[in-house]
Amino acid sequence: MNRIDPKLSATLRQPADLIERGLAQAADLADLERVATRYAIAVTPELANLIDTENPDDPIARQFIPSALELVTAPGENADPIGDDAHSPVNGIVHRYPDRVLFKLVHVCAVYCRFCFRREMVGPGKATALSDAAYRDALDYIRQHTEIWEVILTGGDPLMLSPRRLAEIMTDLAAIDHVKIVRIHTRVPVAAPARVDGDMIRALRVDGVTTWIAVHANHPRELSGEARAACARLADAGIPLVSQTVLLRGVNDDTATLEALMRAFVENRIKPYYLHHGDLAPGTAHLRTTVAEGQELMRHLRGRVSGLCQPEYVLDIPGGHGKAPIGPNYLSHASSSESELSSETRYRIVDYCGDVHLYPPKP
Repeated sequence: MNRIDPKLSATLRQPADLIERGLAQAADLADLERVATRYAIAVTPELANLIDTENPDDPIARQFIPSALELVTAPGENADPIGDDAHSPVNGIVHRYPDRVLFKLVHVCAVYCRFCFRREMVGPGKATALSDAAYRDALDYIRQHTEIWEVILTGGDPLMLSPRRLAEIMTDLAAIDHVKIVRIHTRVPVAAPARVDGDMIRALRVDGVTTWIAVHANHPRELSGEARAACARLADAGIPLVSQTVLLRGVNDDTATLEALMRAFVENRIKPYYLHHGDLAPGTAHLRTTVAEGQELMRHLRGRVSGLCQPEYVLDIPGGHGKAPIGPNYLSHASSSESELSSETRYRIVDYCGDVHLYPPKP
């Protein structure tokens, strides 16, 4: 099944390329080459053009330009931080929740994020895609499990496949009666927006299933004019869009950036869906926030931006136990003195300004 459309001319893939472009320092070459032997590097022209080379802490660069800190493994980090392997009954399938499966078609991306939780599965020396035999076995598994309502195409990035191959995959899934939803997780509309053309969109729309696209972006600058146009082409074709964002130190761990990003999603017909806490992937500690910091950011979002702009803050529990919402709690039981004279349970509710109220209110 190695039918990947590979040509992203001018994509930067080597440390020397990054240095020549002014995106990394020559003094760091040896360290960056050590990183490159372990983890894949790719920065598309579209994303390279967004990087402010005068800013050593540029939030776009932090996501895509390798760092020697990636060679430091912190306690608790591991190669399969969310336990995909524990829930993989056949190659290419992860069946963690009853009604949906992940279908990992490819192991290549247009751009490689430095915080990726599957970073050990892509890049140097790794397979680029499922074999034809593995693909057939994965389809057979989906056919045999009638509880599967949704198939989530992931990888790698499924939109790195050619439109022709994507159309074949979508047709195969649409032929399975109990599969009603195909969701595609992708960076391509942001990283290589020109790939989202008429051929690609026609491939994604097939009779028998509803296609959803989950667009991954972490900073409002990623939604460039070209990226917005790519998302508009999808939305205009009737394909609903949701967002995925990873909370990252030095990228989006401040209220103003998150507000701007969530508003930008909604303005572009992308419903904010998940704000992921950083996974325990090897070499990513320098990019992770604390849970408490994430909860505080979610408190700031509440009431300051429209309900349309609210993502769910989630943590993938290490070991393969699934996602859990970990946003701040606004409700607790009132004390006995606060509940006095009330015939029903009374609660303390914290509003978005931090003020405390009793519910039901005192008579």
